[in-house]
Amino acid sequence: MNEIQYRNITVWLVEQISAGQPTQVLLQAMCDRGWRRDVAMGLIAQAMGERTDPGAVAMPTTGASPQTEVITINGDASAAVKPMPAPAIDDGVLYLDVGDRRVPVLMHLPRPRVVLFGDFLSKQECDRLVETARPRMQRSMTADPRTGETMVDTVRTSRGMFFHRDETPLVRTIEARIAKLLQWPVSHGEHLQVLHYRPGDRYEPHYDYFDPTQPGAAPLLARGGQRVATFLMYLREPERGGDTTFPDLGLSFAPKRGSALFFSYPEPDPSSKSLHGGAPVQAGEKWVATKWLREGVFE
Repeated sequence: MNEIQYRNITVWLVEQISAGQPTQVLLQAMCDRGWRRDVAMGLIAQAMGERTDPGAVAMPTTGASPQTEVITINGDASAAVKPMPAPAIDDGVLYLDVGDRRVPVLMHLPRPRVVLFGDFLSKQECDRLVETARPRMQRSMTADPRTGETMVDTVRTSRGMFFHRDETPLVRTIEARIAKLLQWPVSHGEHLQVLHYRPGDRYEPHYDYFDPTQPGAAPLLARGGQRVATFLMYLREPERGGDTTFPDLGLSFAPKRGSALFFSYPEPDPSSKSLHGGAPVQAGEKWVATKWLREGVFE
């Protein structure tokens, strides 16, 4: 799907949604035209997030052309190509300019796309974010795939909180830095979440995308489309443990303060190889901040 096709289908969807067409009718119409069901659902959800601003249907940019990914399910490549958040490191650069600092690229896996950055946050920024978040920490929740509601789950034992977009000057700075690094608009990201892991706390291996086959996916997708990438920032290091693991890739990343880990998943399917988890903290405490990136405008 090229830029013109992307614009045309999004404009059509926005018009149909504004006219009151039910989601199921639009989904069936797209499937009848040859669209794969999961791709159609993602485009409909994105259009729902953009219907209040018809001028926002152009492919998202942040001053540079977005990266694109071919949508592939279980090795079957679709003809659809969609924009994706990604750093511009294809030419092998060692540092990326994010406006207020140069961020070193420490590791890059092209497929699936996994990138480790050093010194994304300063020590002072890490400490300030932790101290600002600390009074608002509560037991972390997960999304119930059956209903779309948040719930307590034993697979995730950390405590967390969310900063609203632009809530503080520091949050605004971090969001702008992420947007420039990944060439993806601030408006297409969820609110910044800070998480606290104490000894024994963990997050079992999981996927960050919403399973479109589950009944609870619709309300989650309606807020900005599918999640397509995760940006994880390490704020404080534990004494032992707490690695971010990718079981399908055999990779493990130590939670080094100030560094950041990016990975994307252009299709909501296990073939994305984006299964990941937080290993138990063995000693000390781990603090991280997470930014999930969406296909469309998140509200």
